[in-house]
Amino acid sequence: MKRLIQKVAVLGSGVMGSRIACHFANIGCEVLLLDIVPKEPNDLEKAKGLNLESKAVRNRIVNEALQFALKSNPSPIYLKEFTSRISTGNFDDDLSKISSCDWTIEVVVENLDIKKKVYDQVEKFRKPGTLITSNTSGIPINLMAEGRSEDFKNNFCGTHFFNPPRYLKLLEIIPTPHTQPEVVSFLMEYGEKFLGKTTVLAKDTPAFIANRVGVYGIMSLLHLVEKMDLTIEEVDKLTGPVLGRPKSATFRTSDVVGLDTMINVANGLKKGVPNDEANDLFALPEYLKKMAENKWFGDKTGQGFYKKTKTKEGKTEILVLDLKTLEYKAQQKVKFTTLELTKPIDNLRERVKVLVSGKDKAGEFYRATFAGLFQYVSNRIPEIADELYRIDDALKAGFGWDLGPFEYWDAIGVEAAVKIMDTSGNKPAAWIYDFLKAGNISFYKVEDGKRFFYDVVSKTYKIIPGTEEFISLDTIRATKTIWKNSGVTIIDLGDGILNCEFHTKMNTIGGEVLAGINKAIDLAEKEYKGLVISNEGANFSAGANVGMIFMMAAEQEWDELNMAVKTFQNTIMRVRYSSIPVVVAPHNLTLGGSCEISLHADMVVAHAESYIGLVEFGVGVIPGGGGTKEFAVRLSDSLHEGDVELNIFREKFLTIGQAKVSTSAYEAFNLGILRKGIDKVVISRARQLSVAKAECLLLAEKGYTKPVPRNDIRVLGNQALGLVYVGANSMYSGNYMSEHDLKISQKLGYVIAGGDLSQPTMVSEQYLLDLEREAFVSLCTERKTMERLHSIINGGKVLRN
Repeated sequence: MKRLIQKVAVLGSGVMGSRIACHFANIGCEVLLLDIVPKEPNDLEKAKGLNLESKAVRNRIVNEALQFALKSNPSPIYLKEFTSRISTGNFDDDLSKISSCDWTIEVVVENLDIKKKVYDQVEKFRKPGTLITSNTSGIPINLMAEGRSEDFKNNFCGTHFFNPPRYLKLLEIIPTPHTQPEVVSFLMEYGEKFLGKTTVLAKDTPAFIANRVGVYGIMSLLHLVEKMDLTIEEVDKLTGPVLGRPKSATFRTSDVVGLDTMINVANGLKKGVPNDEANDLFALPEYLKKMAENKWFGDKTGQGFYKKTKTKEGKTEILVLDLKTLEYKAQQKVKFTTLELTKPIDNLRERVKVLVSGKDKAGEFYRATFAGLFQYVSNRIPEIADELYRIDDALKAGFGWDLGPFEYWDAIGVEAAVKIMDTSGNKPAAWIYDFLKAGNISFYKVEDGKRFFYDVVSKTYKIIPGTEEFISLDTIRATKTIWKNSGVTIIDLGDGILNCEFHTKMNTIGGEVLAGINKAIDLAEKEYKGLVISNEGANFSAGANVGMIFMMAAEQEWDELNMAVKTFQNTIMRVRYSSIPVVVAPHNLTLGGSCEISLHADMVVAHAESYIGLVEFGVGVIPGGGGTKEFAVRLSDSLHEGDVELNIFREKFLTIGQAKVSTSAYEAFNLGILRKGIDKVVISRARQLSVAKAECLLLAEKGYTKPVPRNDIRVLGNQALGLVYVGANSMYSGNYMSEHDLKISQKLGYVIAGGDLSQPTMVSEQYLLDLEREAFVSLCTERKTMERLHSIINGGKVLRN
């Protein structure tokens, strides 16, 4: 049966329901969002003369929930206009409309009796053969299917999204014994391909996979804190980015999620898995019980493990809880010798080895943590999953870990970790000893550019299903690299397409990256069909290496700085004017210089979660790698007879002058950074490189023609420059910008306007590049620009001086 998902019904508009509705709207689906009718009008409605028969009253709960979601930060929707794809209603009046839906998702309160009543009504209107799923996280899926029709049961399963659905990648698919295999297959593919999720097949066990292991990890740590006499600050330092985990680490994450939520899940597991060897760890420590009694549930109650307060001077201060006294105190600086040793190690797998070998309290903590975690996950196969990679995928996508449990184990060394476990009394499952006796040394391995996992049942290595359609640089780098330097690796993707990958810190762009881009273009022009610029870092690129710029400016090496900027510009123009197509595939942060690379590509294949912008204004300069020039070019190309030219000029100027960064790839179209009809967006990060390669190949095989340099760019001259001067001076006079902001604005306007020209004039790209470079270098001679650069380099903070 061929399935098309065009219209989706979401039943329940709470925190999860409203945001799930938004994400389906993000991908183009028509969404029907329903909730209950209020018991009576509120005071405001009564004052307006409304009653329970009024539509505004009957749909108040769903409409308020949706508006609350849309106002939340970060936003659950790619673009505000996508909200028009969502229609709202209530269960009493509008449930019949699900008859036109291809998929109905139930997201009502976690109460089995209430869910069954909803399903009774759903059965009356649902079209046979359509999908019906539940987003429950705490009720067995099979219990919800009891008493339902055969068609309902055949098309029913759990689809557990993680909050917030737009940003957290995990989608657990939990079938019942009645769920048709083709339904499971469809959902696994649809979730990954169209919703952009890491879809993980889970068994119908308490808390499924991610929460079962993740909550174990949190609860075991909460007990370990007492045992090792650690502070909250110490644990969050030990379990944050140094370990490949989110900055919010453990306790800060708990505050954000809500301690009540964590406590409920822990209590549920304590009761639901009585035979779990770690059952005792799901019991709440005394300090957590007292916090619950005090209703210190984290951000939602204003205090939890952390508490935000104001000092006498009115400054915001974040205090931390002393777990012994349950009093809040100032945070203490955390320092461990083991952590100091890892500072120069960028590779997480190499860093983990150092962490577990530490001789101090930190090393002891890591050995205890990993020994318990490894024991726990080894015992969960086949209870919660038959394949170990599913556990890794779930923890990475659901909890933001850079490595899954078995990947951490591989990083330490399976045999080395087992010795630590044996010593600590956390012996792994029996199959681990069999695994080692058979001569195996790792749970994963790469062969012929494909990644394999160890299958516990067959005792053989198998390719991870579904990955055949993806291109992973990690798996092909070892055998397909054709050139590299300290900042770039050039990899053969096959079919005549090369990939240029950055791997500097934050993927910043310096001399080694520029050299790598030029080398990649040289190679592609000689022997290949096209070039893709992409990488698998956390962010595509934070932009140009400002440290290098600061050093040249501090030494007053103006000729060298001018040459460095010219080299950047020349490289960007090679991207534009090479004889082969260049496709750029950005994701996450794509700032400054990396945005300029994207602006000059033949095509951009952006991941939906791409935050792209020219942010140079914040460090005291203007875009100097062709970005200002390109906005002048795009301004010229957008002008049509009858247009109010200065309005369009103002729009382009403010995008750079206000350092606007898109909150999604879709918003980048509205900012004029991506081009409608040329650039495209992909939802699935796993497929992005494959799509970029295919688009590059298509451009090449259509008969790619090298573009002709532009000499026909219409700039507006003094009429636009006057607008900039008047507007900037007005902002300065009103204390909305500093004197230095005024100077940068004038420089920026000068370049986009094409300089001091008495009338609109046709100019060349090189003319604009020269203006841009001159403005950039002159701003670097300013003391206040140096102060801004210094602030970014030393604290990562934008200084508005």
